[in-house]
Amino acid sequence: MTAQPKRYITEQEYLVFERASTSKHEYFDGQIYAMAGASRIHNLIAGNTLAALHGQLRRKPCQVFPSDMRVKVTRTGLNTYPDLVVICGEPEYTDDALDTLINPFVLIEILSPSTERYDRGMKAQHYRTIETLQDYILIAQDHFHIEHYARQDNGLWLLQEAIGIGSALIIHSIECTLALEDVYEKVDITPENPGISREIPPE
Repeated sequence: MTAQPKRYITEQEYLVFERASTSKHEYFDGQIYAMAGASRIHNLIAGNTLAALHGQLRRKPCQVFPSDMRVKVTRTGLNTYPDLVVICGEPEYTDDALDTLINPFVLIEILSPSTERYDRGMKAQHYRTIETLQDYILIAQDHFHIEHYARQDNGLWLLQEAIGIGSALIIHSIECTLALEDVYEKVDITPENPGISREIPPE
């Protein structure tokens, strides 16, 4: 016997399904993929980072959104939910529902064992095709470490890192600073209790 091919799902069918769903799903190439729930540490880091950026962006023409805001990568068709999204200028949406952005300026993902390979690999490839995107930031859960990929004028991406609780990262495109002591506030990371394994499970 041969396996039956999966039915191709249109993006409109996905949106009808997603807008009625109580959980989040990604959409790509005619298929819908369930997204795993976030851990306590993940949510704490996300909340801390949101608060840090919100305070600095209040008097600037930018907005920061949490993970409930969907982003569509126009060139590839990926619909996904970054952990944090920064928009500068007027937000642009796919339709009048105003729940799917297409012009992110900064995207932030918080790494976990189940998503790290994807966030560093295929998802990063999708994100880099977004013309408005200036910065892609990855935040570790198990140690004090932030990676910052900044788009350069020549189209290349420059990697900078902030390592250690006393360090900080400057996001020049939005004139904001992420101090690791703020991002990891109340996050317990010790050698005896590392929290998240860095091992990436095989496919």
